[in-house]
Amino acid sequence: MIRTDALDQLPVRTAVPALERALDDRGVAVLCAPPGTGKTTLVPLVLAGLAGGGPVRRVVVAEPRRIAARAAARRMAWLIGERAGGRVGFTVRGERVVGRDTVVEVVTTGVLLQRLQRDQELAGVDAVIIDECHERHLDADTVAAFLLDVREAIRPDLRLVAASATTDAQGWARLLGDAPVVEAEGVSHPVEVVWAPPAAPVRPPHGMRVDPALLTHVAATVRRALAERDGDVLCFLPGVGEIGRVAGQLAGVAAEVLQVHGRAPAAVQDAVLAGSSGEGRRVVLATSVAESSLTVPGVRVVVDSGLAREPRTDHARGLSALTTVRASQAAGRQRAGRAGREAPGAVYRCWAQAEDGRLARFPSPEIKVADLAAFALQAACWGDPDASGLALLDPPPAGAMSAAREVLTAVGAVDAEGRVTGRGTRMSRLGLHPRLARALLDGAAGVGGRRAAEVVALLSEEPPREYGDDLAAALRAARRGGDGYAGRWRQEVRRLSSFVADAGGGAGPDDAAVGLVAALAFPERVARARGEGAFLMASGTGAELRDGSGLRSAPWLAVAVADRPAHSASARVRLAAVIDEDTARAAAGHLRFAGEEVHWAGGDVVARRVERLGAVELSVRPLKQPAPGPVREALMEGLRREGLGLLRWTRETGQLRERLAFLHRELGEPWPDVSQGALLERTEQWLEPELSRARRRSDLARIDAGQALRRLLPWATGEAVRLDELAPERIEVPSGSRIRVEYGGAQPVLAVKLQELFGLRETPRVAGVPVLVHLLSPAGRPAAVTADLASFWQDGYRAVRAELRGRYPKHPWPEDPTTVEATRFTKRARR
Repeated sequence: MIRTDALDQLPVRTAVPALERALDDRGVAVLCAPPGTGKTTLVPLVLAGLAGGGPVRRVVVAEPRRIAARAAARRMAWLIGERAGGRVGFTVRGERVVGRDTVVEVVTTGVLLQRLQRDQELAGVDAVIIDECHERHLDADTVAAFLLDVREAIRPDLRLVAASATTDAQGWARLLGDAPVVEAEGVSHPVEVVWAPPAAPVRPPHGMRVDPALLTHVAATVRRALAERDGDVLCFLPGVGEIGRVAGQLAGVAAEVLQVHGRAPAAVQDAVLAGSSGEGRRVVLATSVAESSLTVPGVRVVVDSGLAREPRTDHARGLSALTTVRASQAAGRQRAGRAGREAPGAVYRCWAQAEDGRLARFPSPEIKVADLAAFALQAACWGDPDASGLALLDPPPAGAMSAAREVLTAVGAVDAEGRVTGRGTRMSRLGLHPRLARALLDGAAGVGGRRAAEVVALLSEEPPREYGDDLAAALRAARRGGDGYAGRWRQEVRRLSSFVADAGGGAGPDDAAVGLVAALAFPERVARARGEGAFLMASGTGAELRDGSGLRSAPWLAVAVADRPAHSASARVRLAAVIDEDTARAAAGHLRFAGEEVHWAGGDVVARRVERLGAVELSVRPLKQPAPGPVREALMEGLRREGLGLLRWTRETGQLRERLAFLHRELGEPWPDVSQGALLERTEQWLEPELSRARRRSDLARIDAGQALRRLLPWATGEAVRLDELAPERIEVPSGSRIRVEYGGAQPVLAVKLQELFGLRETPRVAGVPVLVHLLSPAGRPAAVTADLASFWQDGYRAVRAELRGRYPKHPWPEDPTTVEATRFTKRARR
């Protein structure tokens, strides 16, 4: 029996006629409707002809999360008086509840991706709704791009709706070819904002870490909300671990404490979504799954920690993981709106009002920050390896795509041109990251299909922290466990086992099997011990185990999960397996290098014969007679790192370089550029043959830089003979002294005692440039500086004479210095 009253109360009903007209006219539309309006439940039923009449059509609804897919299907089935599996069903990874009569199927975006790769036409499907597209999950962006390809090439009749919970729908409208935007008004009640920052500063989140002081404050804020407000409380936290810790601190509150997240058992999720029984209040601790995809009845108060989890990839260190970030302003609005769905409510925000304006406006699109290996494999299977032809709101970053292609090539999923291989096609259909797909397929041959599936299932959803950091111990805990994680793990093991044969390779201890599969998944993270719980991974990144870890004595590890704490050069190992060197070699064979290495290290040329896995050295022997070419390159590396000071420089050589630099600056060619960069680019013109004869640092120190520099003088044009004329080392002054000119500054400098310039009316010049005259006292101390000697004699000399003649009475201080003979002696010595 169709629940007509409930359907009629959904606010989105008023927008349905406009949506149907848009689809009839254009075949595409963007539906913008706030949470709670019924866009996820009523619209699919109407388009399928199950509510409101009309022809029966087959509709697929794509949700970003399994929990949302199950909930939406059950809600729609209830609205038409049925149970899920009838005319409304759902399919998520590892669970399919559909029947012969199903016309509305709710799937995760990951499931729809797999379906599109197998059947690009989507035979029998009339319309697809991509729900919560504003969240910008990578799978949703990819599904939209593929569906647009399908509509353009083979299914122009396929209807496509992008459903968004925010008013920022213009980008999607442009992507869908200027699709009409249909907006539905929501029924929202006023929500009071209560700013509730911690009393004392808390440390910002980093990696997966959240300051325990903040979680204590969140728990206290929940207690405050229960005391100050009526109704159930919905508290947003970044992850499962934080939910568990806050739940522990809420022991004893006068309310039922429930936990909602992607890992929660289906029975718990159903209980939360069913609403309160009316016998008491509830506190629902939830991750971001409750922001927009789900409706939690009875909530009047929201407590927002202000944190969320987003994927991040450190390509330089080969680390990919979720990381804790400040939630965006858009997420804050979504969360607050949960308090006003059924009646006026309140939101307690656990940060200061002044911080709110500094938050990001929207969450980061996943394509901008995530590991793109799985996306790149999907694109390659679709026939567009570089994704350049896909209609995407944001293009994938070039660096991330390059790193993804390297991973796919290493695991054999694509060939050298980036085209998908048969193995890659098989990998894409496993519903796993390509690394884990490789571990499953290759590991099955070595340890048996069942055990390979067991380990890969552990790696595809990180075990709870109480399972420890030893992957083999975690496997044993999952086998005997009765918790929700163990149940999901067994279900995934059954699914993965169906893809691989279990013939052969099943013998041997579990620890060795776990290590091999983990190493196959993450070969760049095989790590060799270097003492006191520290390891070096093949990627070149250091890794450290926590104090007390049972893995600290292992000679080798396969690191499965790691993150990098703030201000630390090393990664922190959170999950790993013990392996031996043979396993490391087998798993990371593509990283093996054996040969001669000649490079600059520790201030000299190092030549050796080495075998290594990536950055991990397996064996090293000195190389007594390295080839001249690599030695020269190593010496060049040393010169680039440490500078030309490695050569022999005298004072005269340094001055020669300064003179040449002056002439190049003032006259240009043919006078050479003698900056360090220019000299390093032209070593063959001035450092040969000495550089090619050198073998070590000490040989560089014997090269006369002055003799080498003279090779760069313009001998061919004849200009070289004018060096002393244009940039003389010394200038003869009126006293007869020959004074050195310093060319190291912006202007040549002549430092000379004032009395030695008597009678000289004009400033000396070099290459047409007036020198900067530093006039010295009889004691050699600076008295004045001028680039215009005539002006100085006329205007500045009197002040200098008045100041110094009493101090140096033995030296001449004539009233008119331009008319007397220059001298370097005292008056008495001169007589």
